[in-house]
Amino acid sequence: MTTADLLTSEAAAPAAASGGRQVWRRLRSRPSAVVAAVVLVVLVVLALAAPLLAALEGQDANTYHDSLIDSARGGVPTGSFGGVSADHWLGVEPGTGRDLFVRMLYGARVSLLVALGATVVQLAIGVAVGLAAGLGNRFLDTFLSRVTDVMVALPFLVMGIALTAVVPSEFPRSLLLILIIGLLNWGGTSRIVRAQTLSLKELDFVAAARLGGSGKLRVARRELLPSLAAPVITYASILLPSNIVTEASLSFLGVGVKPPTPSWGQMLSSAQTWFRADPMYVLLPSGVLFVTVLAFTVLGDAVRTALDPREASRLRIGRSRKGAARTPRTAHETRTARETSSARETPEGTAS
Repeated sequence: MTTADLLTSEAAAPAAASGGRQVWRRLRSRPSAVVAAVVLVVLVVLALAAPLLAALEGQDANTYHDSLIDSARGGVPTGSFGGVSADHWLGVEPGTGRDLFVRMLYGARVSLLVALGATVVQLAIGVAVGLAAGLGNRFLDTFLSRVTDVMVALPFLVMGIALTAVVPSEFPRSLLLILIIGLLNWGGTSRIVRAQTLSLKELDFVAAARLGGSGKLRVARRELLPSLAAPVITYASILLPSNIVTEASLSFLGVGVKPPTPSWGQMLSSAQTWFRADPMYVLLPSGVLFVTVLAFTVLGDAVRTALDPREASRLRIGRSRKGAARTPRTAHETRTARETSSARETPEGTAS
């Protein structure tokens, strides 16, 4: 590393730390973002601690309890609120008697794992293709752009159902969903990264790096990727809730996670026939899915605002305009008062 690079890195470190503190301060200033972050942290902790919580409740995700369902009514859980009791904190599953609390926790594990893994795959492929298209020559840019257009235009559900049908059942289902969602849905990331790359490579700092002898890989790694971090992180916060819904949709259609592995979408699929007899079986997975997606969406919007200085500037301008709407009256009253007082004092001064 040269002396210039060392000085540049030392100067950039405090700036990056200061930028991180500013983003964190903007996020903390929004109560909705704090509440969404707390909800997501609690959900992740519950999912990670699923074995401990299951042991604390004394239940298992796949143990049948025939004594807790009414076979004369077609398998409806006995008791109120779907069989809620001290042994089954959220009741039991209709028809099987399996504990709903434990299955909800393990279903959260599957949904979050698939969504996070698919998002990582989407970002990796999308960033690589977008950078190559933005930095490549005209032929490479055209070719990769057409490939991206094809990927965006593909009907995802049709392709997903077809791919899950031809893959052997022995293949891990969660890994299969991660690959299918990630490999079919990277087109949006690629478009965003390509557009940002085309804009950034015309700026002075990229031109200076090229004049300094840096190749395209070095320019992409040292100059472009740090500048692309904000839009990529913002888009990732949008992809996560979308992927949660996608996994639930595939499982709802019966081509996602297979029983006995629990999944929120799978529970919603089986709850279609029980929503009249046992509303709790429908409300629990749908409510948790709704809260999770809403929390991710709210936090993603807050992250977008915190990472975008122009958005923060617009918010400050809006607040200043609101304050300015109140200040003219006060300023006018103050000026009027001063003129009145000076007018009263002038005759006395002249007379003296």
